[in-house]
Amino acid sequence: MIDDDIRRWLGEDLGSGDVTTAATVAPAQSATATFIAKEDGVVAGLAVAGRVFTLVDPEVSAAFTCADGDFVRAGESLGTVAGRASAILVGERLALNILQRMSGIASATRRMVQLAEPHGARILDTRKTAPGLRHLDKWAVLIGGGTNHRYGLHDMILVKDNHIAAAGGIQTAMDRAAAARKEANHELLIEVETRTLVEVGVAAGHPAVDRILLDNMVRVTDKGVDVSMLREAVAVVDSTPRDSARPLQTEASGNVTEATVAAIASTGVDFISSGALTHSVSALDISLKILLD
Repeated sequence: MIDDDIRRWLGEDLGSGDVTTAATVAPAQSATATFIAKEDGVVAGLAVAGRVFTLVDPEVSAAFTCADGDFVRAGESLGTVAGRASAILVGERLALNILQRMSGIASATRRMVQLAEPHGARILDTRKTAPGLRHLDKWAVLIGGGTNHRYGLHDMILVKDNHIAAAGGIQTAMDRAAAARKEANHELLIEVETRTLVEVGVAAGHPAVDRILLDNMVRVTDKGVDVSMLREAVAVVDSTPRDSARPLQTEASGNVTEATVAAIASTGVDFISSGALTHSVSALDISLKILLD
């Protein structure tokens, strides 16, 4: 799948050919290019970046001096690619785009994980990924130490506010989800989004629900981060009797940033999901410098 993507992305970039490289670089000229981190961060996507050059020219070789998940400092070399200079120039931008985006996601994830970890909460991604890049975006979250939420619409029953509205209420939506799972005889998790403490209590009492999404229960004010409603919601879940042996988990979402995540984690939630990890990623600044052989 990744090879198919890379070929398509190269086609998007190349069109009928790299006219600048063809005009200025001798076909037989060889070179070595070095990846250099221009800021501190977590590296991710090295294998994919290396694969770009292989698909441009099988004789171009990549050799990295670090591994995905390593923390690097500004100015540090990540490794080299060597081969025909023209092939390196063709693959340069695509390889950097992938490496910079994945490293940016991994770096942001690592920072959030480190802030939440002392409280036992795990950081989740969401489906708020760039179209066509979900596999790379979610891979980068894993490299950064996060946990993948559902990949798509097929691998979890996640009953959100619009499902509840379309079903005619939270109880009806949960009952239908439970019936569908039983009829299909599968073990997909059922998660239900809640926005009020009353909804939290109703969802917590349903025997088929595996996880409760506590949405937008965090307030950011001039006085700081207010997680009182979220803390109360966790208490409601913990104190609600359940006629089920299935463990019940909690997930917080909404207003999740590096400035709020520690306070959110302190409430006792099991998971914290952040769309910003992938939809608002800041690419890690990485360059590729070529030297002729």
